Amino acid sequence: MHILFLSPEICPFIRVGGLAEVAHDLPLALGARGHQVEVVAPKCKMPPELEAGLEPLDIALEVPVSWRRHKAAVYKYALGPSVTVYFISHEHLFDRDGLYGNAYGDYEDNAERFIFYSRASVELASAMGWRLDAVHANDWTTGLVPLYLKSLYADRPEFAEAGTVMTIHNLGAQGMFWHYDMPLTGLGWEYFTPQGLEFYGKINFLKAGLVFADVITTVSETYAKEILTAEQGCGLEGVINSRKERLHAVVNGLDYQTWNPETDSLIPANFSARDLAPKKQCQAALRRRMGLPEDSIRPLAAVVGRLLDRKGLDILAPSLERVMDMGLEVAVMGHGEDHYHVLLKSLARKRPEQLAVHIGYNSELAHQIMAGSDMLLMPSRYEPCGLHQMQAMRYGAVPVARATGGLEDTIADHGPESPGTGFKFAEFSSDAFIGALGRALQAFARPSEWQEIMKRGMAQDFSWDSAAPRYEKIYDLARKERLEQQGA
Repeated sequence: MHILFLSPEICPFIRVGGLAEVAHDLPLALGARGHQVEVVAPKCKMPPELEAGLEPLDIALEVPVSWRRHKAAVYKYALGPSVTVYFISHEHLFDRDGLYGNAYGDYEDNAERFIFYSRASVELASAMGWRLDAVHANDWTTGLVPLYLKSLYADRPEFAEAGTVMTIHNLGAQGMFWHYDMPLTGLGWEYFTPQGLEFYGKINFLKAGLVFADVITTVSETYAKEILTAEQGCGLEGVINSRKERLHAVVNGLDYQTWNPETDSLIPANFSARDLAPKKQCQAALRRRMGLPEDSIRPLAAVVGRLLDRKGLDILAPSLERVMDMGLEVAVMGHGEDHYHVLLKSLARKRPEQLAVHIGYNSELAHQIMAGSDMLLMPSRYEPCGLHQMQAMRYGAVPVARATGGLEDTIADHGPESPGTGFKFAEFSSDAFIGALGRALQAFARPSEWQEIMKRGMAQDFSWDSAAPRYEKIYDLARKERLEQQGA
């Protein structure tokens, strides 16, 4: 198949969340199975050494946005033998410090920016003459593409047989803008209806994708059920329910070449389930790097990821002193809301021997945290899939997590009668979280039992080898649906 894969994030060039890993790993897994994959992303600010590896194309796009035509340059990068990444460059719209916004919030012109990116992606495919079998859009930033292919570009032969897939990685981010931005889309007002992209008087980019895509996917079975409810449907549960026969779930995979404790060059000592002893060297090195006591015998718990309410910071942050009073040390790496940065740094100054905080994301440090930690704390309010719990289990760090979305699907709760891979809690509260952590500490006090939990986690298979074939079937399904529409 010839697949167009759309994502504004892709490792290692631009990363905000887990979508960047998916946009890197899934195309490579599909390419390894014999498919041709073209990944298209906006060209954002990136480190000079990465930018130096990009090859400029002898092509200039003119992308219509309202009455203007934006000129855009295109660069490419060979990610794999049959996977190419194309970066669409527009200095005014994307040469900025943040992809979606900066320290002051989202960029005010995000509607124009991602309308441009969506239309530029389609224009690029047309200019390159790709005859596509599937177009895979991801999250709100690409939500207009399925609608464009069935409206402004419906007569283009290169898209005639291309089934469209819309993947929800986070339903909470929808791309909503005031209706005055409608002319920027180039679409007629007939699409600004409750049956189209109108949502309570605003434009909703994600809704456009959900309504017009041939197939909808999300990233775990439990999350697929949760988004059908008012509690987690974020106002779009009615739209999703109306198309639930087109809704499929595929748990994200993990790149087991990158995340492999036996061969990882980013960690100080390699280890495996057969030989866990070198993990102690990894923990000692992590303590040194984070400024924690190197000779401590207390269990070390980690928090990695976005420091946001939806990640459970609103129950974790007020509980951290209780966590430390229970005898744990905590290493935090992440970036999010300023008030959590301030709170965590203040608490780290108060209890420097038990709490270390790194604001930001560092790939090398992420590997070292997973290798050196005993536990990973993920008390998420909701978690569509999650990758950090998979990474943690791969490195023998036991997750303590809320039973929601992908956390429910990928972690087996450990108990006296049910040997598991982690410790889960259901109620979104500090007390429920502390209760699960207490159970984990009881097991930690029994070394042989704890090692068995670690080994079960390390034995789990979350590789893309199982996820990629499912996407193949989904692309086939979307293409058949498209061809039926064409026949009609």
